[in-house]
Amino acid sequence: MSAVRVLTGLDLPWGSPGGSVELLKDLYLDPSGPLAADAFMLVPDGPQPVAETGTAPPALLDVPGKQLSGEGFWDYVDRLTDAVTARFPHHEQDVVHFQHLAFGATPALLRGYPKQPAIGLVHGTDLLFAAEYPTQGEVLREAVAAARSLVVPTAGMADQLRRLTPVESGRIVHIPWGVPDALLAEPPARRRRDDSELRVLYAGRLTTEKGAAELVVALSGAPGLRLSMASPVAEFRRLSAELDLSAVHHLGWLPRKELWAAFAEHDLLVVPSAKLEAFGLVAVEAQACGLPVAYQPVPGLRDALGDSALPLDLLADPQRALAELARLRDDPGALDELRRSGFRNAAGFPLSRTARELAALSSQVR
Repeated sequence: MSAVRVLTGLDLPWGSPGGSVELLKDLYLDPSGPLAADAFMLVPDGPQPVAETGTAPPALLDVPGKQLSGEGFWDYVDRLTDAVTARFPHHEQDVVHFQHLAFGATPALLRGYPKQPAIGLVHGTDLLFAAEYPTQGEVLREAVAAARSLVVPTAGMADQLRRLTPVESGRIVHIPWGVPDALLAEPPARRRRDDSELRVLYAGRLTTEKGAAELVVALSGAPGLRLSMASPVAEFRRLSAELDLSAVHHLGWLPRKELWAAFAEHDLLVVPSAKLEAFGLVAVEAQACGLPVAYQPVPGLRDALGDSALPLDLLADPQRALAELARLRDDPGALDELRRSGFRNAAGFPLSRTARELAALSSQVR
């Protein structure tokens, strides 16, 4: 256990979907993990979700009025700063971890704990929102200027960060995100495939940058392909208002272990992200479960997956992408090779290494 006490948090309601929430659980909410941490999130709108086995829930703060831009954003940050500092005394914190370089938690931590050294963890959404919203661009630049080190999971994220703001290479530290060691040691048993169809899975949010709408359009009516989506219910309903999803099997937003079980019941995960991904943790977890992956070759995903998965440009050349999917449907050997290369890739990203390297970095900047 690290002797350094870390303070971190996300200004998202507890129970929110998303990769950064899963990373927070993995790295900071395991009482037996190498990172000794206090963590916070926001009070959920509905009933509080039950914490998963082996994790302790974060402190839940009741701070209304979250928004992304304008003067109202800074009023919200002031309220969040007051709530965080009231909950976590300054003298108990050694190092602050920014879970994003944008949004509200980062400026709240900056204002609330100006004397503690800070480490910033770079996610794809930070960079996308900083490029789109001037207020979030301001937060990102402030966070980058204040952080002792900036942790990027892939070289692609470092390149994207430099495009938004100057940052010295010496402050950028490459630490990949990780797959739980227990999953690598004992993946779920795979369900035998029916060779008459290719069971395609999409897993994630249905926001514009994820490319899910383009995936539905590309696969619509394709013979021998069955598309399932593991995604938030409200987002699936919104997409249903725009597209015909009657042929899509919706699984809902699945808890982590249920998602791993779903990986074992499909033949291919498709990750059609339209812009960038920090790492693509869901894809690497799928590989750990023996599920082959096809992906849009965007920054981040290219670094994490490379030739262990199938680059598939659904956006620029959907017809060729469909032909590739048909080839996989008809060639079990090609799927098996992708499965083997994918598992080898996932084995190189154990979560224990991510946690150890973050703990070591926290000790260095203290």
